[in-house]
Amino acid sequence: MQIEIIDNFLNKEDYEEILNLLPGPVEDNKTGHYHTRYEKDKIFKQNFLSDSMTQRLVKNYHDKVLKILDKLSPEKVKLYDYSDFSLIATGKKMNFPIHDDNPDKLLTGVIYLSPAKSTGTNFYKDKKGNGLKTIEWRQNRGVFFSRKEKESWHSYKGDGVTTRYILSYQLKTKRIKEVFAAEGTNKYLGLMRYKFNPYIYKYFKFTV
Repeated sequence: MQIEIIDNFLNKEDYEEILNLLPGPVEDNKTGHYHTRYEKDKIFKQNFLSDSMTQRLVKNYHDKVLKILDKLSPEKVKLYDYSDFSLIATGKKMNFPIHDDNPDKLLTGVIYLSPAKSTGTNFYKDKKGNGLKTIEWRQNRGVFFSRKEKESWHSYKGDGVTTRYILSYQLKTKRIKEVFAAEGTNKYLGLMRYKFNPYIYKYFKFTV
């Protein structure tokens, strides 16, 4: 799986403004999700960013992340429907299991926010955890990947010291069946897994 790493992804103004929005620490073994959705010509759905901040992020970074998707998975670019911004707070003792993303995520971006030192994102060759590759933590580092059915295995955990904060920036689609065609994977098995595996796709759909 290809991974795109971009240091200093957000400009200084946007990065500092998002830092000022960070909530207080979450419980040691839990995560907190603060979600904003942007769809062109639609009313924003959010509990995290203001309308003006959402518009600014889209203006400043949409073309940039769309180019990343075109590099990692060009066949999915035409499937883009909307963007999803989530602030994810991870408790210091939380250990999120190895998983792959749900198929409505065309591109997943993880921007490391705070603290200055924490744990990065772990990627694997399979669900058993073989072939570990860790993208180390660096504030304002963006880590991007495009999921593929049963291949884009990854996990993350708290650092044992304090709450870990990241901004998840996702390009998403409503056309789930076409995702499997773009990936060249079996849509019937994929749709069955999507429908009957709430553990992966429902409860944890905002995680990275």
